[in-house]
Amino acid sequence: MKKLVIMSFILASNATIAQERMTPELLWSLGRVSGELVSDNGESVIYGVTHFDMEENKSNKKLYRIPFSGGPAVELNTEDGAKSVIAVDDVSGKITYLDKGQIWVMNSDGSSKSQLTNSESELNNLRISPDGKHILFSKEVLISKVHSPDRYPELKKSNAYVFDDLNYRHWDTWEDGKYQHIFVADYADGKIGTPLDIMPNEPYDCPQMPFGGSEDAIWSPDSKSIVYVSKKKAGKEYAVSTNTDLYVYSISAGNTVNLTPNLKGYDTSPEFNKDGSRISWLSMSEDGNESDKNDLLVYDFKSKSTVNLTKDWDGTVASFKWDLKGTKIYFLAAIKGTEQLFEISQVTAASAKSLKQVTKGQFDITSIIGQSANQLVLSREDMNHASELFKLNLKTGSLSTVTTVNKAVYDKLAMGKVTERHIRTSDNKDMLAWVIYPPDFDPSKKYPTLLYCQGGPQSALSQFYSFRWNFQLMAANGYIIIAPNRRGMPGYGVEWNKQISGDWGGQPMRDYLAAIDDIAKEPYVDKDRLGAVGASYGGYSVYMLAGIHEKRFKTFIAHDGLFDLRSWYGTTEELWFANKDIGGPYWGANVPDGYKKFSPIEYADKWNTPIMIVQGGKDYRVPIEQGLEAFQLAQLKGIKSRLLYLPDENHWVVSAQNALVWQTEFFKWLKETL
Repeated sequence: MKKLVIMSFILASNATIAQERMTPELLWSLGRVSGELVSDNGESVIYGVTHFDMEENKSNKKLYRIPFSGGPAVELNTEDGAKSVIAVDDVSGKITYLDKGQIWVMNSDGSSKSQLTNSESELNNLRISPDGKHILFSKEVLISKVHSPDRYPELKKSNAYVFDDLNYRHWDTWEDGKYQHIFVADYADGKIGTPLDIMPNEPYDCPQMPFGGSEDAIWSPDSKSIVYVSKKKAGKEYAVSTNTDLYVYSISAGNTVNLTPNLKGYDTSPEFNKDGSRISWLSMSEDGNESDKNDLLVYDFKSKSTVNLTKDWDGTVASFKWDLKGTKIYFLAAIKGTEQLFEISQVTAASAKSLKQVTKGQFDITSIIGQSANQLVLSREDMNHASELFKLNLKTGSLSTVTTVNKAVYDKLAMGKVTERHIRTSDNKDMLAWVIYPPDFDPSKKYPTLLYCQGGPQSALSQFYSFRWNFQLMAANGYIIIAPNRRGMPGYGVEWNKQISGDWGGQPMRDYLAAIDDIAKEPYVDKDRLGAVGASYGGYSVYMLAGIHEKRFKTFIAHDGLFDLRSWYGTTEELWFANKDIGGPYWGANVPDGYKKFSPIEYADKWNTPIMIVQGGKDYRVPIEQGLEAFQLAQLKGIKSRLLYLPDENHWVVSAQNALVWQTEFFKWLKETL
């Protein structure tokens, strides 16, 4: 009791200092910080800050340079538009960058901007070779005539598609017969030679669609070759496989060699060490399993041997970077509800002995920007703070701030406390959950409480900061949130992560119920005002809970959730995901039990609780009929329900104004029903 009184006093004291609360408008006013790079000699850090113009419903990214040793940041551009930095030369004081698909150069203070190239096509995902004599970039190439104006040139105003195979649409885009290809060209003094397609006539993509970028094609340090990522499969083969490979293209010979022909899963994110003697990448072993253990592999060009550095480590790697000397590797991985930095100091077969965790704390390290001497530049965030850049001293392990873009806002903001809670599951396992309290939390009062159901389903529920599912915003509206790290999430060993596949509606649902039952024991939780919310697999979870919750919850919100697993299997695009996680198709001799046991539509007769359903019109991962079926069920059963339909959004909500509508309707629904 004494601890509760002290905590109440501390929180009340903090509230008197900072009275403002998070609102949707304030959330969307925050600057979104992205690290660009550390200059070659380590004297400067370049970063971007993106702000959203609500009236114009668009974003604008500005670039900044800050001395690595500290000091004021210099704004490098005042004009609108997204830009990316290619290189920084601290000796000449020049910054090379990409703007509107063309190469530009400017002084290190942002002055004397000069456009170097004037290419007819935009130079997307551009990289200049280390010797400065070549460039690589990507652009679309028409390979297959599936769109009617391409099939029938005389019918230019027609709009029809003709398909003879699968993969006819992906994520939020219909296949139009065009593929992203990598081009290479001579480059000197801003002049580009004749571009050469290094993937001629191939119906394959690089970068990988829909999320691949410049990381999918890199130069070797000697500028003699390009290593690129591609899944060289088409049609049904593409739809059921995750088998990407690394390909090495020789500039002089003009030929391509598959570096990973015997690896059958995802192979991504290639990166050379400093002298080019070794190349590392991330690799999953099982074809068709997009959430397999992600290992860190290294190939030695001299010995022609490959070593799996994390084979014996019980975790999965998110991203990595070689150190300046090219002798050790830093990587990021989920661990116990956070994402942290790890180090492998011995890049050999005995690497497991040298693997160690470098950072610890109630935060996420979300990216490794670069290195200067014995310090790394990292981006860091937590549930109360959007990403900012930090320096990590590799000798002392201390973190210090590089950017403080949103400090003025946070200094005035009343923050809700975030705590760990350990819950005993139905199968007697220890499960961590994050609990987020309102800013003025008073344990003598009772609060409505939300169970947050994470998507993925195999994505980490770490200390992430979301601009949509923002826990601080929920807490500021007077809700306690419990976010359990249920089965299927990385950070608790490979086995915990694997247990969700084939068991979507089984143990993970029992984990959710264990979490809400555990927090409901607290005297400050109003047991008559419990809700469950979530998107994607989280939306599926809400639909499942609606049929099995036995009157625990008073309201639900489901965003782009899976409602009918049969119709979903028949309309979704990445069938490798459905085959792995559900167990295969809904026909044949061995139909997976999940279509009956774990499909929310099978529990339709048990639905009796108010529900808001959100559905994106361009979501081809969880297509529109899923949300419409659920809404129609609720309406025909006379259940209070609401459909928020976003015709221009995909699996997410990308538009700033649509996001404000989403958040307004979210809290309006909770106010009405909870």
